[in-house]
Amino acid sequence: MKTHYYLGWFNNVFIEKLVMLLHEDIADRKSLVMISANPFLHEDKEVGATERSWLDQANIMFDKYSLIDYGVQMEEAQKLIQNASVIFLLGGNAIEQNGLLNEYELSDLIKKSRAVVMGTSAGAINMSAKWLHSKYTGNKGEINSICNGVGLDDFSVLSHFDLENNITQIQGELSPLLEVMNVYASNKDCAVRVKGDKIDILGNVYLISKSKIQKLDETL
Repeated sequence: MKTHYYLGWFNNVFIEKLVMLLHEDIADRKSLVMISANPFLHEDKEVGATERSWLDQANIMFDKYSLIDYGVQMEEAQKLIQNASVIFLLGGNAIEQNGLLNEYELSDLIKKSRAVVMGTSAGAINMSAKWLHSKYTGNKGEINSICNGVGLDDFSVLSHFDLENNITQIQGELSPLLEVMNVYASNKDCAVRVKGDKIDILGNVYLISKSKIQKLDETL
């Protein structure tokens, strides 16, 4: 059964409920493969350190740790994905991570993988089927565009968003995307878990559809 975690950002550690779920879902701990969202900074040892610390503090350890960025050859990156127990798309620059996924032809391999797939912030955005490149996802230009993500599930994710104060603006910006799919919007200390055909909610998550925005009840 395929399991996907679309995570918000965590200031310190994973919340207790999430830790329990991850221990339940991550049985195979041979290999953690992280995909950088700052892939040009391949000599920066801090990339992925925060996300790995969340797993360490949750006592979820792996035999092998790997980071995919532009310092890794494409063929090696693809092998790492094929052999991963858990694939973790890191936070950072969503458009740079998207470029790495496309250039290294990783998306189809991730979709075919039997690994647990996780993403936080930019990583969760890029796990989406499609997402809007706007000022809310790091676009400094005036023209928004819709990007293709990995496409693990048929919806979009918007991370790091303060919905309570920006409802009108974001619904207008998202209108081209909302024509084709729903958007799950979240901020901090939260998760959307897809396990098989079931979608579960942890923390403050909103569902944005064509005509309405609703805060979802926790199911975990």
